[in-house]
Parts: sequence; C-alpha cells; structure tokens
Amino acid sequence: MPSRKYADGEMVMGRWPGSVLYYEVQVASYDDATHLYTVKYKDGTELALKESDIRSQSSFKHRKSQSSSSSPSRRSTSRSRSRSPGRPGRGRRRSSSQSREPKNDKKKAIQETSIALPPVLVLFKPSENNTKRYNGEPESTEKNDTSCIILEHKLKPDLEVKRVLEQYSLRSRKDEKKKEEIYSEKKIFATVKTTEKAPTKTKELEFGGRIGTFTLVLFLPATVLYLLLMCKQDDPSLMNFPALPALESLWETKVFGIFLLWFFLQALFYMLPIGKVVEGLPLSTGKKLQYRINGFYAFIFTAAVIGILLYFQFELHYLYDHFMQFAVSAAAFSLALSIYLYVRSLKAPEEELAPGGNSGYFIYDFFTGHELNPRIGSFDLKYFCELRPGLIGWVVVNLAMLLAEMKIHNLSMPSLSMILVNSFQLLYVVDALWNEEAVLTTMDITHDGFGFMLAFGDLVWVPFVYSLQAFYLVGHPTVISWPVAVAITIVNSIGYYIFRSANSQKNNFRRNPADPKLANLKFIPTATGKGLLVTGWWGFVRHPNYLGDIIMALAWSLPCGFNHILPYFYVIYFICLLVHREARDEHHCKQKYGLAWERYCQRVPYRIFPYIY
Repeated sequence: MPSRKYADGEMVMGRWPGSVLYYEVQVASYDDATHLYTVKYKDGTELALKESDIRSQSSFKHRKSQSSSSSPSRRSTSRSRSRSPGRPGRGRRRSSSQSREPKNDKKKAIQETSIALPPVLVLFKPSENNTKRYNGEPESTEKNDTSCIILEHKLKPDLEVKRVLEQYSLRSRKDEKKKEEIYSEKKIFATVKTTEKAPTKTKELEFGGRIGTFTLVLFLPATVLYLLLMCKQDDPSLMNFPALPALESLWETKVFGIFLLWFFLQALFYMLPIGKVVEGLPLSTGKKLQYRINGFYAFIFTAAVIGILLYFQFELHYLYDHFMQFAVSAAAFSLALSIYLYVRSLKAPEEELAPGGNSGYFIYDFFTGHELNPRIGSFDLKYFCELRPGLIGWVVVNLAMLLAEMKIHNLSMPSLSMILVNSFQLLYVVDALWNEEAVLTTMDITHDGFGFMLAFGDLVWVPFVYSLQAFYLVGHPTVISWPVAVAITIVNSIGYYIFRSANSQKNNFRRNPADPKLANLKFIPTATGKGLLVTGWWGFVRHPNYLGDIIMALAWSLPCGFNHILPYFYVIYFICLLVHREARDEHHCKQKYGLAWERYCQRVPYRIFPYIY
C-alpha cells in the first residue's frame, strides 16, 4: 500500500469539494483504512479529502518577477477587472513583452479565442470576508485583493498557454485524470455542502459509550415500569417503592395483538396516496429522499375510527385497565424492531450508514442506530415511527384516561385538571402533525440512525411516559379553581408561542432564506453556505424552541397539584433531555460551522434560559 504523502500539521493547499477552489489548510490526521486526510481550514471547518485533492504550497508560488512586472496601480486595475464575470477577457494581466505588441495583433489574438476554450483555474485563499451569501453574490473582497489569483486561459493551447502553465508550476488540464469532472464543477462556494464528506467511523461516542448505552437499554424499560407502578399506588411518594408484579401478569397476548393492530393501522394510513410529497435534506451522496406529508390526515382518520368505536360502545378505558400490559407489549415490539433494524443495517452500503452510529461496536450502534434511513421500498421506517404510532397514540391514551376518570369516580364530565392536560397535549400533537414537514430538518432525521434509542422512544416512551399526568390524575384527582386554570393556560400559551414561532423562523429560513418575509432577519454567514440567525428568537437565546418546550412541560404538570413530585418527573426529564441535546447541538455546530459558531456564541451568550444558562 502506498505511504502517506503529507504529515500531520503540514500546511498544504486543499481543494474544496464540488469546486475548483484551493484553500490553505492544515493536515490534522490520516485514515489508513480509507486513505483520506482530515484537514482543517482557517475558519475551523474540517473535511476529509483524497490525496489527489491536496497539493503542496510550493506548487502555487509563482515567480517574484511577476509581482514587479507592473506598477501597483496597474495591478490593482487588473485585479478589479478579473473579478468581473461580465468581462472575462479584459482581466488578464499583460507581461512587459505583451504590452509592446501592436493593438491590432492583440485584437487578432482575441478573435482566435472563440473555439476550444480551456477551463478556468481558480486559486483561492479563504478568509472570513469572502464568504458567499445565500443569493450567490460574494461579500466585498476589497480587503482580500492579494488573496485571490484568477487565471483565465482564453487562448488556444499554444506557446503562450505553455508559458503561463510553466510559470505557475502547474500541470496542463490535459494531464488530469478527471478532466470531465472539472468541466462539470459549476457549483460556487456558497452552495458547497459539508455533507459531501466521505463516511467515516464514529470516533466520538455519546451516552457514556458502550457501557452507557448497554445500561440505557436496560434502564429505560425499567424506568417506564417504575413510573407506571408508582402511579398505581395510593401514595406515590418517592420513598414508597412499589412492589414488583408477577411476570405473568405483565403479558397478555390479546393486548399484544391490539398493539400490532394499532401499529399496522397507522402504517396503512401512512401509505395512503394523499398529501403532498416533499424532498428531505441532501444525504452524503447528494441524493434527496422523498416523504409523503399526510400525518394530519392520519390523525383525522384515527379520530374517525375512535369515534366509531365509541359510538358502538367500545370500552376505551380497557386501555387504562391494561396499561401495564400495553407498555410491555410496546417495549417487546420495539426491541424486536431494533434487532431487525440492526441486522438489516449490516448489509447496507457505507454511504447509507448514520454518521453517529457507525462506531463498529455492536451495543453502541444497536442503541444509536446503524442505518440512517432504513426503508422497505418507499416505506421509511424511521420517519413513520417518528410521528405516527406513538404521537397519535399519546392522544388516544389521554382520551382513555379521561374516560376512565369519569367511570371510576362517577363523573358526568371530566375534571378541570384532566381537561387542561388533554387540551394542552392535544394542541402539541396537532401542531407537530400540522407542521410535519419541519421534522425533516431535525437531527433525528438528518443525523441519528434508527436503532433502539428512537424505536423505544417513539413507541414506548412517548405514549406511556408523556401521558403520565393523565394517568396520575385518574388515581389521584386534583381539584383546581377557574382562576388557577386560567393562569396555567396563560403559562402554556406563552410556552407554545415561543416554541412555534421559534421553530417557524428556523424552518422558513432553512427552506428559503431569500424569502422577503425574512428580510428583517440578520444572520452570520458560514463556510457551509448556511447562515446562523442572530435576530428574532434565535438572537434571544441559542435554543428558544427548547425554552418553549420546558415552559409547556411545566404547564402540563401544574394541573396535578403539588402533593407529589411524580407528575413533575416529565419536567425534570425534559430539562435533562434538552440540556443534553443542547450540549450535543453545541458540539455538532462547533465542528460544522467553526469560527462562525464562536462568533454566534459571542453574539448570543445564553443557551436556553435568558440571563441564567
């Protein structure tokens, strides 16, 4: 095998993927398996490059005599003209010998350039001031005149072209192995995406690595079982540990059958040819997957099915009576699904693996998800589970708890506390389904693989832990007054407003940053071509959507009163979850955006809670 050519720490010139731009970079590391160099640009961006895309700095140094061949004022004029795309022929610098040629000879030489034009070679040295904007126009480069050298070979390949090529110590494009690729590289710097990096092994392990993920596989189901057993007790205090039920009481085949029926009913709704089809964000290969947006229709169809069942006097509180068995059935199904997902991922192409779940360690990849977008034909398993069975199931569980409260306590109508919990959480679910397209830009879809973490979270944690307040109120009724109910409603409204408006700002900006409606928003341009918002909610704190989430979670728990801390488990969990996600986002964004993210953090110092954290 050939040995590496460039050493760690060496300063070289690296070609930016998808362009003919060469930048001054530093070699960070070399992967012997993939034969790729990890290089670091001056703005902090790290990319994996092939050896053929890297050149030594000496190959870009031209003769000193070239810099002294014309006066400073004439050089300035030449550079200014060379940047104008509308005047390609006039930006060429003339040597002293060329300047003495008669004008007629020069015109004749220019007329001979109408055929066989060789490619334009651009040598570029990056800096913060030449970052491209979204509309494709570069920022002012007046301060960077000396950092950009543009050679436009407009003459036929004759002695003049040879002289220029020899002067800059460059090979002719005829000798390049991938000549056709150069002609097709029309993307400018603003449209280059870092997703063009070749897939590599996951080096930084989250969740405590192999030991942490193994612990979570056991701890998460145990936590769900503990919470549900606590809610069943008359005294659900933390010091009153519940007695473990008999194992045979936790399983019922009929319940498992009902769960399977529910899962496949939602799958049927998902496959209905209704709703628009949209494209997701580009994958590492540049491909965009298609998704059908019909979650809200699935919710309407589900509501119709539930209405028919209630009309024919189906006992929906059966779900409350067998709540523990339903949770165990969902956990068993999610485990089986996770095993299937991992086994099928072993045959998946390298480019289809998740960047965060390709460590090579079984338990870690099994937990985080080895394959990024597992599909059966056009049926996307991860996208389906993200919003359908669990999220819509959460609403059905809450409704079952409401009916169970009325039956157990002989009420003609549900309590005010139960109405508030059901209403707040129904609003949250309907909002998610109505804005279903926004989930395509989340890390769950774009970065995380589909493994035990998401399968268990979507199918078990969401419907059986997020409904904890409603389940608690059935056995521990809480009476609240109308003024208190109004105050709690205001708290939830504030949280929802922050959550929805912040997410809408972000999603609209990602989809169409040139939208006139967003003209008032300011942003920091980055080396990836994306922008970091520094006004609106995203200029208030770095994660305003998380702030709205936490405020809403508090409003969902307040109707349960303050007799026990158990209903507030969701708030505590949500804070811990979002702080973990925030730290994860910070690390990911720092790697992705480099110095631009540091500038953003200086501009917006608070992460979630203004003036606190």
